[in-house]
Amino acid sequence: MATTNKLRSSPSLIFLSLALLFHFYLCKGDLLLNYYSESCPNAEDIIKQEVTDLYNKHGNTAVSWVRNLFHDCMVKSCDASLLLETVVNGIESEQASERSFGMRNFKYVSTIKEALEKECPLTVSCADIVALSARDGIVMLGGPRIEMKTGRRDSKESYANFVEESLPNHNDSITLVLSRFQSIGLDVEGIVALLGAHSVGRTHCTNLVQRLYPTVDPTLDPQYAEYLKGRCPTPNPDPKAVLYARNDRETPMILDNMYYKNLLGHKGLLIVDQQLASDPTTYPYVEKFATDNGYFQDQFAKAVLLLSENNPLTRDDGEIRKDCRYVNSI
Repeated sequence: MATTNKLRSSPSLIFLSLALLFHFYLCKGDLLLNYYSESCPNAEDIIKQEVTDLYNKHGNTAVSWVRNLFHDCMVKSCDASLLLETVVNGIESEQASERSFGMRNFKYVSTIKEALEKECPLTVSCADIVALSARDGIVMLGGPRIEMKTGRRDSKESYANFVEESLPNHNDSITLVLSRFQSIGLDVEGIVALLGAHSVGRTHCTNLVQRLYPTVDPTLDPQYAEYLKGRCPTPNPDPKAVLYARNDRETPMILDNMYYKNLLGHKGLLIVDQQLASDPTTYPYVEKFATDNGYFQDQFAKAVLLLSENNPLTRDDGEIRKDCRYVNSI
């Protein structure tokens, strides 16, 4: 009888084993936690150390890492296409788009990449550097630790022609902003949380003056408007001049819920920011985040994680660039 039962159960066991093997084969090239545990065991520690060192030298790099993730992953895929530079008769850089205005510190991505190439040549993708530097930069800014999977590969092409249709602009309607984020799977609460990244960093006056001149936007707190006029004293600022206002005057380099408190006080810096507090769809989340920093950070972490996994290249797609600025064939 025991032999009969064993024989009867064998097909099920065989089927289960095959299913597990198939699942392993299907997933082995996809994003995984500790993807480099065998190929480059120190990869994540190296990135963390470089991010820390760069933050200690240039604190604003931490904000740049977060913005890199946003700009890279919103345009087609989390594949480091953002980092590609323009080359003759070839790639047109996404960095040249008006939507990339004010982005900087790309040169320090090369610093991180060089450290990784010394340890493990042609192993760690630039796309994973974008993701993990954002993860570690968020921690440096007082934000939550996010367990990110790795295994992304690098695009061989730029998507410069898709930047403006993929990235929300600072003066877009809230309906359009929600639509663009929802297209990658974020819900309304996640979108409101993700925009909390505006709690840190700064904005150039060219993106602010339409709220100040010729008349002040009535949704702006009058005293705050006067402060902004002091930072941006002309309606036609020179884009090359260092004229900017901090996104958050209270805690400018801490990723916290002060952003939402400012919105409730009519001190949202950009049009898109202030709309979050005036639109009935988004207002409840603004109010919730303003009263509970822990809840905001939890939702922010979930939103960043989802963003970081938007349509990545994996397995045999793309490549592992040696230099994040150029595809390997150039």
